[in-house]
Amino acid sequence: MVSETAPLPDDSIDIADLIRRVKRGLPRTLALTLIGVSLGIALTVILLRAQTPVTTLRVAFGFPGAERGAYPNTTKFQPDDVLAPDVINAALQRLGLADSSGELSARLRGSITITGLVSPTIMKERDRLRAAGQQVPPYIPDEYELSLSLPRSHPLDMRQRGLLLTEIVSAYQDKFRRTFVQIPPQFGSAFEQLKNADFVDYELVLNKQMQQVQAYLVQQASQAKQFRSPTSNLSFEDLRRQAELFTQVRMNEVLGLIYLGGLSKDRARAIANMDYQIRILEERELRAKEEESVVTSLLSKTQARAQNYVVAAKSEVPQSPQTILDQGLIDALLANDAYNFLVRRALDAGLAVKAIEAEKALVVERRKRMETFLKSEDADRTAAIARTNEALVSLEKDYRALLENIRVCMEDYARQEYADSVRVTRQAMTKSWLMSIILGAIIGCGIGMPLGLGISLLDLGRRRQAA
Repeated sequence: MVSETAPLPDDSIDIADLIRRVKRGLPRTLALTLIGVSLGIALTVILLRAQTPVTTLRVAFGFPGAERGAYPNTTKFQPDDVLAPDVINAALQRLGLADSSGELSARLRGSITITGLVSPTIMKERDRLRAAGQQVPPYIPDEYELSLSLPRSHPLDMRQRGLLLTEIVSAYQDKFRRTFVQIPPQFGSAFEQLKNADFVDYELVLNKQMQQVQAYLVQQASQAKQFRSPTSNLSFEDLRRQAELFTQVRMNEVLGLIYLGGLSKDRARAIANMDYQIRILEERELRAKEEESVVTSLLSKTQARAQNYVVAAKSEVPQSPQTILDQGLIDALLANDAYNFLVRRALDAGLAVKAIEAEKALVVERRKRMETFLKSEDADRTAAIARTNEALVSLEKDYRALLENIRVCMEDYARQEYADSVRVTRQAMTKSWLMSIILGAIIGCGIGMPLGLGISLLDLGRRRQAA
C-alpha cells in the first residue's frame, strides 16, 4: 500500500499578488498618507506657536587686541559691551522705537544674549591637550552670535527684530569709531570755548588743548610707527612735530603778546578770576597733601618692618604635580606686594602735589603781572588789543589746519587698521516656519504611507469581505 504525502507549503513570494494587493489598497494608502501629512503639519504649527521665536545674527571682532581680550588702548574687552544700554538706546532711536520710559530698552537687554562660537576643530584640539594632561590656555572667540528671544505677541514683528540686531551692531561700530578711530571730539573746540572770553583765558585753554593733542599724537605714533597717510603723505610723527612747532612758534607768539602787554578786556575782573583760581588750587593742594601724608605714613610703617624679598623656587614632587608653598612664603609675597603698591601711590601723590603747586605758581605770577598793569594806564592798549585779535584769527586758522591734517591721517589709518574691526558675518535671520512645516509633513507622510501600504499588503479589507 502506497501512502500519499501532503504537499509541502510553498515558501516563495508571489510578487504579482503583492502588486495586486497594493493596487487594490492604493486609495486607502493615499488617504492615510494625506491624513498623516495633515496631522504632521497641524502638530508642527501647534508646537511652533507655543515656542518663542529666536532671531540670530553673527558678528566678528578683528581690531588689534581682540585676540587677547583687549581693546586697542589695552582696556578689557567684553562681548557684553555690544549690549550696553547706550548702544541699545541708539539702535532704538534709529528705528524710531525709543520710548521715554526706557521700558522697551530694559526688556530688550534681558532678551538679547551674546555667545561665543567655537569651531569643532578647536574643541577637539583642546580636548586632546586636556586628555594629555597639559594646561589648556583660555580661548577667546573672534566670532559671536547675538540672539533675540521675544514672544510672538510682542509688538516687534520679525522684520523689526532683524533690523534691531543689525542696528545694534551698527551703533556699536559707531561707538567703537568714536572711541578708538576718530580724533577726540574735544579737539577743535578750543576757540569755541574761548568765544567772548578774556585774553588771559587763552593761555590756560590753548596750553591744555595742545598738551592733549601732543599726547594723542605720541600715543598714535607709538602704535603706528610705519604708517604714512596716502592722502597727506604725513605720519603721526610728522604731525607731532607740526604740533610742537605750532606751539613753540605760532601759539607762543600770540600768547606772548597777551602776556607782555597784560591785555585784558577788564583787568579788575581778570584779577578777581585769578583769585578764585588760586583759592580752588589751594583747596586741591590741601587735599593732595593730606593724601600724600596718609600714604607716606603707611609707607614709613612698612619700612620700619624688615622686608623679606623671597625668591620662590618651584619644588617638583614626583608623587604630586602640585607646587607646595608654605605660609611664610605667602605672607612675604603679600607684604612685598603691599610695599610696592604704597611706593607707587606715594610717587603718584607726590607728583600730584608738585603739579598743583606749579600750576598755582603760574597763576600767582600772572596775577602779580596783571596787578602791575592795573595800576598803570597804557595809551596804546586799544591798538594792542586790535593786533592781538588779528593774531588770534590767524592762529585759529593754523590750528584748524593742523587738526584737519590729523583728521585726514586718522581716517586713512582707520581704513587700513580698523576696516574689519566689527563686521557682520551672517545677517539677522529668524528660523522659518516653512522648513519645520515641511519636516512635519515628511514625518506625517513617513507614518501614513507605510501604514497604508501595510494594511494593503495584509489585505485586511478583502479578508473581512471573505469572512
